[in-house]
Amino acid sequence: MALLGGCAPQQPDARNGREPTIVSLNPCSDAILAEVAAPGQLLAISHYSHDPASTSMKLDRAREFAVTGGTVEEVVALDPDIVVGSSFMAPATRAAFDRLGIEVVQLGMASSVEASLQQVRDLADAVGQSERGGAMIARIKGALEETRSDADPTPAVLWQPGGIVPGEGALVSELMAHTGLASHSAARGLQQADYLSLERMLVDPPDVLLVAGQERAQTHPALGQLNELRTERFDANLLYCGGPSIIRALERLAELRR
Repeated sequence: MALLGGCAPQQPDARNGREPTIVSLNPCSDAILAEVAAPGQLLAISHYSHDPASTSMKLDRAREFAVTGGTVEEVVALDPDIVVGSSFMAPATRAAFDRLGIEVVQLGMASSVEASLQQVRDLADAVGQSERGGAMIARIKGALEETRSDADPTPAVLWQPGGIVPGEGALVSELMAHTGLASHSAARGLQQADYLSLERMLVDPPDVLLVAGQERAQTHPALGQLNELRTERFDANLLYCGGPSIIRALERLAELRR
């Protein structure tokens, strides 16, 4: 399945040899482009990245960039060469950008480390910053090497917002396994986005519970009465995006594993 797609890149002479300007409408591409793009290239990022609840990058860094709500009018006013959006971009919005001659790149959700590395590579190439993309990939690979665990896996549950758990095909599940945290929920037959009740947690707890939500069950005092259960917070902002978020997620998971 294609993870990055869009119109054919414009030729350098169409931009008089300059680097393309970019508007990002996707919080995952925001985080990548904030590091990959050269100064002045990234004209605006999505409004999600200025929201503590939805940003996938550090707020102080995100607030160095202007934001857009994603309307065609806002984007056109910025006059970018490239718009980077999600794979769920409305067809009418995509058609409007096409009519205006603005190149569109759509970023899907990466479900593995390898898919995320390919996204970084493709996105960096699309904005003319292959070398910077390679540097980010090298940092991610370095973090993977530093956080690899060969010890016996520790049973763990990642309790996400909404009381659901990640499946075996989720990026965060791969990162947990890499750092030595075995998915207790997957071992019990729960799959991607399955709901995990408080009752089931109390009856069959893991060794480590990573809580990324704020639901009532996830803060229930009964959890504190399980002496064999170690409960830790996990930043929900690290759940959904790859790129540089992988580094921060690996560091946190390795810290918990130790």
